[in-house]
Amino acid sequence: MDQPTLAVVHPNAKIGKNVTIDPFAVIEEDVVIGDNCRIYSHATILNGAHIGNNCQIFPGAVIAGVPQDLKFKGETTTAEIGDNTTIRECATINRGTAAKGKTVVGNNCLIMAYSHIAHDCELKNNIIIGNASQLAGEVEIDDFAIISGGSLVHQFCRISQHVMIQGGSRIGKDIPPYTLIGRDPIVYCGINIVGLRRRGFTNEQVFLIQDIYRTLYTRGLNNTEALRCIETECQPGVERDMILGFIKSSTRGIVRGSIDD
Repeated sequence: MDQPTLAVVHPNAKIGKNVTIDPFAVIEEDVVIGDNCRIYSHATILNGAHIGNNCQIFPGAVIAGVPQDLKFKGETTTAEIGDNTTIRECATINRGTAAKGKTVVGNNCLIMAYSHIAHDCELKNNIIIGNASQLAGEVEIDDFAIISGGSLVHQFCRISQHVMIQGGSRIGKDIPPYTLIGRDPIVYCGINIVGLRRRGFTNEQVFLIQDIYRTLYTRGLNNTEALRCIETECQPGVERDMILGFIKSSTRGIVRGSIDD
């Protein structure tokens, strides 16, 4: 570990191999940092932070701050960061509460500057959170989702895989997989074709996803009728089953279709 004398690192903190800690960083006692990480000047890593390998924590970022939740009574909880994840300037990630016990950010994520991830959120892998986006408590975000800058996500919302959300969006409903979400207030704007192509989805997969969402949003059916049609008209498969499962399990309801459809 390359530790300058001007950093404050508790002797009981568990620091991996080849970790660089810049001057004026603060690392508290109950902290685990994996190998090959870079902790920049003025980053603050508080009790309960568990950080994986090959991570970068930029100046002003605060990991494992006490939850901004009046129900929190000082219980021992964690904020867990996966491997190869970057936390940019002044981003904040609070630790969990008794509700789930931990806040999780997965592998290969990019949390841009001034973003906030509240208590008990669960972010999976390969996620981008744009500058100054704010996630309230217990939000769930699945793999390869992109939340563009300045977005606000209401507590308990779920955002599924391969979603692209326009900057400045206010998200109060669940966002089903593979979708492109925008406008104000937010609506379904199509599927995330560019993202799906980049990640190797075939024409057959893309066309199936498009057909499913046409049934859901453009045929004038209510959700129950649309789901029944999708089940009978589309062959079972990963994409179909993921969309159906997500919508059926939604407790907040999903984002509405465009009034122009």
